[in-house]
Parts: sequence; C-alpha cells; structure tokens
Amino acid sequence: MVADRNRTVAAWESLFRAQVTVMRALAAEFPSETISLNEYDVLFNITRAPGRRLRLKDLNRAVLLTQPSVSRLVDRLASRGLLEKTDDPADGRGTIVAITAEGFQLFREVAFHHIDAISRHVGGALDDEELAQLTVLCDRLRVRVGDEKSDEKSTAQAGAREERRAVGE
Repeated sequence: MVADRNRTVAAWESLFRAQVTVMRALAAEFPSETISLNEYDVLFNITRAPGRRLRLKDLNRAVLLTQPSVSRLVDRLASRGLLEKTDDPADGRGTIVAITAEGFQLFREVAFHHIDAISRHVGGALDDEELAQLTVLCDRLRVRVGDEKSDEKSTAQAGAREERRAVGE
C-alpha cells in the first residue's frame, strides 16, 4: 500500500522540521564548551559498545559523519586523553577505539545534562503513549528505508536505556 503523495510529503516535512527544532533546542543547552555534539555522539557509541570499545569502521557506521571526519574527531579525542586507539588484532588494517576513564567521566557528566534536556524537550511535549507511538513509527521508517541498524530492537528506547546505563542511572 502506497500512501498519498501529498500526505507523505507533509509528514516528511513535519518530521524534518520537528527534528531540526528539537536538535536546535538541545544544541542550545548542550555544554559545547566541554565537548561538541559530534564528540558526544562518538563517546556515546563507544560507551554503549561491549567493553566500551569499538572498531573504527563500526563507529563510522554508527555516527552521522563522513569517515574522514570521524577519523579526525577520534584523533582529537585521543589527543585529549578521552579515547585510546589500538591496532585491531582481527584486522591488520583496522583500529580499535576505546574510551578512557577520563573520557567516560566526561561522557557521564555531559550525558546527565543531555538526558535532562531530552526529557524536558521531548518528554515534555509528548506523553508516554505518544512517545511509544513515535518510537514505533520512527523505527518502522528506519527499518523500511533500510538503515543498517534494522536488526536493533528500538534505537530510541535501546539508546536511551543504554545511555542511562552508561552513566550509571
């Protein structure tokens, strides 16, 4: 079944504008003097990986940046002592990226603030039932469009749960 084109475009426009509006609100409150949102995203993805370590090529798939940008960002975080890079023993050309104790502490501090902002801006606008519906709809859209993470349960729920776990809540 194919939805009406006008309704589809209107829904897309609404989703896109809502995402931009929420991201602007979150960015305005994000402690960017500490780390950038992109740096936070890298730390978040590494923190939720088993052993808080991730192959660089898997990190590239997880974040919304180009491969060269991720590599430069990882190098900057490593130079600040927030990440460690080691050779991947399973892939001679690969790199493993792990978060350091200092990186994890910084991530936790920023995550508490970021979770609070997400809760206020998203949770303050939608009730529990609406949040559940939004999660289902976004997951369905992501899976049907073919995101590589389609085998994950619910990115929004799992991500939030992992973020809370990662910061020790």
